[in-house]
Amino acid sequence: MAPLDAAFLHMEDGIAHMHLGSCAVFEGPSPSLDELRTMIGSRLHMIPRYRQRVQFVLGGWAHPAWVDDPSFNVQHHVHLAPAPRPVTNGALEELVGNLMSVELDRTRPLWQVWLVDGLTSGGWALIWQVHHCMVDGVSGTSLLSVLLDTTPERGAEPDAEPAPWTPSPPPSRTHLAVDAVVRATLAPLRTLARGVAQLRDPRSWLVRATRDVTGLRSLGGRALRPAPALSIEGSIGPRRNWAAARVRLDEIAAIRATHGGTVNDVVLAAVAGALRSLLITRGDQVSAATTMHALIPVSVRSPGDTTAGNQVSLILADLPLGIEDPVERLHSVTQQMAALKASHQADAGHALAVATELVPPALFAAAVRGAVAAMRVIPQRMLNTVVTNVPGPPVALYAMGREMLEYLPFVPLSHGLRVGVAVMSYHGRVAVGITSDPDTVPEVRSVADEVESELIRLRGRNVRRRGMANGVPHG
Repeated sequence: MAPLDAAFLHMEDGIAHMHLGSCAVFEGPSPSLDELRTMIGSRLHMIPRYRQRVQFVLGGWAHPAWVDDPSFNVQHHVHLAPAPRPVTNGALEELVGNLMSVELDRTRPLWQVWLVDGLTSGGWALIWQVHHCMVDGVSGTSLLSVLLDTTPERGAEPDAEPAPWTPSPPPSRTHLAVDAVVRATLAPLRTLARGVAQLRDPRSWLVRATRDVTGLRSLGGRALRPAPALSIEGSIGPRRNWAAARVRLDEIAAIRATHGGTVNDVVLAAVAGALRSLLITRGDQVSAATTMHALIPVSVRSPGDTTAGNQVSLILADLPLGIEDPVERLHSVTQQMAALKASHQADAGHALAVATELVPPALFAAAVRGAVAAMRVIPQRMLNTVVTNVPGPPVALYAMGREMLEYLPFVPLSHGLRVGVAVMSYHGRVAVGITSDPDTVPEVRSVADEVESELIRLRGRNVRRRGMANGVPHG
């Protein structure tokens, strides 16, 4: 397991649950639980990690390892959701929050799927849980390309029976410990060899070094600047609330055509407006200069790379909560995100992640767990929230011949952050999933509603501006 993957495992402490998730809504009649289990089980040979469990190494000499689960059974991972029928949209959101409030069983492969039938819309849903040590946002969505189909015809017929699976015998604790010592010995030598190889092209090395130093200065400058004290950051409990906002990509395209920015800029500006409204409603002091420090994960994967594990970096952004006008807020977000991309923060974050390979695994695990324990009692002043944005499948997907209508994301919360936001695109739509700690921020549904309202306001400004250009009075 890579250090970054292991970090997500060590961060979990019974309160901060480190699994990603989603809620996929499908059309048509629901399959039976047996049909769903058969379909998923017939395709697991294409994703071996989903039949492996975590094995900790004796003495912590190495990061945890992945080993085949000899008792793997798909029935342990695919369940019928405990929800009274019929299931309204509100009940579905509550169900997602309840399921995401429970940590995954570490004695088994770290994923679960829940079948929800009887939606009032006439369809059905699948709720996914996958531990962050297994996937990041990009590799998590690639799972869909394995389990789902791009045409309804392919999934209408049962899959061919895969070859019988025989788990590899798990390595002994002694073998893992010896292997860990060898790896720990060779790690500095591998890093030195990479450094020597890079020096063969000194110009490229100097460019990378300059870029990383620039990014570290920018990242460090923002990280050391205290975040404003807001009511949506602080201690959290183990329970989760969740709600989702929806918007069509063509509506965002119309906003961009008039006001500029990227899809991410438009959604980020709407999220900032929704959080501004939340803080004002809660009585926080929001002035013209108020900003919110947001951690924004950034993928560093090569194009086409869908391997398991995490390949992410980060940037730290200041959401302009003090700007009331939605168009001015969008312009501010657009300018800031362009500057952050040029600051090389993501490059610096990636360099830091690579550098963790030099830290002895036992020391690394102790440091992560110590930091988590400290954050439970000492308020952190670096971040107010996290906002992820992952491009999902651009084409329609199908499960057993039924089209997936919505793909709604869930992001976990870490200590100190009471609200998190996940943005996911899918087949001409964008969904914004809001996660909160219900004991301190119960207004999660109103935040999702306000995201949609902010986008409506931006579209309204778009219509008015076009009307002015054509000589049409506002009215």
